[in-house]
Amino acid sequence: MHIEHIAVYVDEVEAVKDFFIKYFNAQASKMYHNQKTDFKSYFLSFDDGSRLEIMNKPGLVDSEKSSLHKGYIHIAFSVGSKEKVDFLTEQLRSDGFEITSGPRTTGDGYYESCIIGIERNIIEITV
Repeated sequence: MHIEHIAVYVDEVEAVKDFFIKYFNAQASKMYHNQKTDFKSYFLSFDDGSRLEIMNKPGLVDSEKSSLHKGYIHIAFSVGSKEKVDFLTEQLRSDGFEITSGPRTTGDGYYESCIIGIERNIIEITV
């Protein structure tokens, strides 16, 4: 068994799609657009076959994001090496994204950094 995909509502599907293509080498599907409901989505596929669905529709409610709320907190991407974690973290920092931790080795042995990515979603970058 494996997770087939994870879905997230976003404000700007095009900007979010471009973010994941630029920094995480995603491949985007053709946009699905339901004309009746104005629902829009892309499936973003990553090198290992995992997928992220980014979606938008009218009437979305935005709530304050906190790293201490219940429910899903972050998405983690394995980039393959400490050097790649360092490089991508610095690239994101240079492009204006907030780095909240790392790069560092955590108490449980992960080498990682955490950023506040596009639309203020937390992204972990790990080996």
